[in-house]
Amino acid sequence: MKERLDGIDRGYTVIAEVITQRGSCAAGHRIGDRIVFDGKNVEGPVCLHALYSFLPKVFAMRYGAEFPWLEDPDAATHACPDPKNPVIFQIRRVRDQ
Repeated sequence: MKERLDGIDRGYTVIAEVITQRGSCAAGHRIGDRIVFDGKNVEGPVCLHALYSFLPKVFAMRYGAEFPWLEDPDAATHACPDPKNPVIFQIRRVRDQ
């Protein structure tokens, strides 16, 4: 975890990357799209529906949460809420910075 700066815990950087996209995503997401959460900024294009659905996972991983069902504690997949045009994101915690 990053060092505290001015008493504020910055947490880990988390990257959400599109790894699968089927159908016609209304937001235009494509494989390889990346959204970076560094605690201060959110960088990259993101559909608000997908963002609201995966933000709790991003927040938890930023602050060290680990999910026992994951093979890699630093990577989880997450599907957007559109079942007809699914976009699958990989949510990855970046430990080395």
